[in-house]
Amino acid sequence: MRTQVGIIGAGPAGLLLSHLLHLRGIDSVVLETRTREQIESTIRAGVLEQGTMDLLTEAGVGARMKAEGALHHGFELAFEGKRRRIDLTGLTGHSITVYAQHEVIKDLVAARVAADGALRFGVTDTSLHGIDTDKPSIRYRHEGEECELQCDFVIGCDGSQGVSRASIPQALRKDYERVYPFGWFGILCEGPPSSDELVYARHERGFALVSTRSANVQRMYFQCDPKDSVDNWSDDRIWAELHARVDSHDGQHVVDGKIFQKNIVGMRSFVSATMQHGRLFLAGDAAHIVPPTGAKGMNLAVADVRVLTNALNAFYVENRTDLLDSYSQTALKRIWRAEHFSYWMTSMMHRIDGASPFEQQLQVAELEYVTTSRAAATAMAENYVGVAAV
Repeated sequence: MRTQVGIIGAGPAGLLLSHLLHLRGIDSVVLETRTREQIESTIRAGVLEQGTMDLLTEAGVGARMKAEGALHHGFELAFEGKRRRIDLTGLTGHSITVYAQHEVIKDLVAARVAADGALRFGVTDTSLHGIDTDKPSIRYRHEGEECELQCDFVIGCDGSQGVSRASIPQALRKDYERVYPFGWFGILCEGPPSSDELVYARHERGFALVSTRSANVQRMYFQCDPKDSVDNWSDDRIWAELHARVDSHDGQHVVDGKIFQKNIVGMRSFVSATMQHGRLFLAGDAAHIVPPTGAKGMNLAVADVRVLTNALNAFYVENRTDLLDSYSQTALKRIWRAEHFSYWMTSMMHRIDGASPFEQQLQVAELEYVTTSRAAATAMAENYVGVAAV
């Protein structure tokens, strides 16, 4: 089989890239190790920046996002028993939409199927060949048969544990990583929203986040030991912890509900500063990871895809290679901005083991400043909605 662009990974990056290329008349094949049911049912959070919302709409896959997503014009920062609002729209003119990642994936899969796009689910034994030549290929097994996909370019959208980044020689890679000593305990529960907008809480017991999935399903997190077990946390203990960290002095409080999912996720920052090698290009989690505090993960993947789409279109339409040659340099400007914002938000909002009382008060002082200074609040808002990104 031959195509123009071989894409490894059917996450938001791979699917959106395939769809955008299709709209420009460029053929692609998407290879995915999981089944369609698995990628559409794996529940992941989703806060969409203004630019992500706009691109999905322009690509014709934003109708359900607009109908079912929750458009937010701000969020709240809770600390010292009070809540203060960051007015995203008032400060930047833009907003965000809370719309889960697996819902974005459903919309993109539906669009690719409707366009007779080539999607291969359940592939195994994937390997890359000839990426440093002009005739790269991807070998894999699908439905018991050995297959080879010949293409002009290979785009690795297969996450941090995929084969794509590992196919770049270690000697040529420049990786940066920070592993955080804490994780997030996440729950999904039945019940009404606890707040009209997201609430980020800083408390001496640790960070907490209150979000929503729908009118009847809520998503909440609180800082925990990443080595802890969900078995150690009864529902009563979970709600007591969330109330302690989020409830405010003026009576605003978390609304309890029936918990039907619990999980613990670790947190790290990672950047592969080598996002391309020969005819291989990395996008999304294959190239970078951010802690979820800044809500940048999926948005960074979409930003990578926007740059790649323009670069590949320039190659096929105008026979230009300059945009492909500068892909890493272009994408990394935005990536490092988002990495810094996510690191800053994480450092300001989380309890840091071993932090002195002096350092703890610095966190409070920073929150006081960012919620009372229009300039500081604007900088936060711009980064959150994506306006300040390069």
